[in-house]
Amino acid sequence: MRKNKDNQKRTLRAKDKQFKEFQERIGINFEDEKLLKQAFTHSSYVNEHRKKPYEDNERLEFLGDAVLELTVSQFLFKKYPMMSEGELTKLRAAVVCEPSLVSFANELSFGELVLLGKGEEMTGGRERPALLADVFEAFIGALYLDKGIETVTKFLEMVVFPKINAGAFSHVMDYKSQLQELVQRDGAGTIEYRILQEKGPAHNREFVSLVTLNKVELGTGTGRSKKEAEQHAAQMALEKLKAHLEGNSLEE
Repeated sequence: MRKNKDNQKRTLRAKDKQFKEFQERIGINFEDEKLLKQAFTHSSYVNEHRKKPYEDNERLEFLGDAVLELTVSQFLFKKYPMMSEGELTKLRAAVVCEPSLVSFANELSFGELVLLGKGEEMTGGRERPALLADVFEAFIGALYLDKGIETVTKFLEMVVFPKINAGAFSHVMDYKSQLQELVQRDGAGTIEYRILQEKGPAHNREFVSLVTLNKVELGTGTGRSKKEAEQHAAQMALEKLKAHLEGNSLEE
């Protein structure tokens, strides 16, 4: 019995050290460290330590989910002023979905900080996607309660927003909308699409689309429908425009 208590104390001391190192790493120090620890406390740990006043992270997860949706929504709203409600909703869903939250959590080694019950630990709970996604949301909830919305935004500016800016979620975006967004933002002129060619039999048609900006060719694309061909043309145009913005010539 004594040995078990000593082991528990050693484990908690090691965890305390990990939490201090974690705060140093992200450059945020919690006023209430109990909130931070609660964010990483799984219900299985609480169930095994009923004699002590531990709280699990489920309520913080509930709050963090709402805070994350709000802060990501605000970022997308400002970044894409021409994007429709439906497109914004689709993009936000990709940013806050479980696989994305798991990747953010893994990047910060959240799995190492989680307090788990023995059974959950033995069955690989530390690497379970749903658990890691929940912990990320709980951490956001704890950070919001301890530091407020501005600190949450600053944290997301380090971890989440750069990935959106780098195009990590562009697979769910409409390339035509992105192109229109870029052109309208810079006041660069008028985008036009034209079908250059239709090839193949009726059951296996292929279309070739051209997109121009002020009559200057930006890209061509092929597809099984006119819409698909235009999307691929817009994708090529975006790559060309981004290269141009980085200092290259449009004609190159």
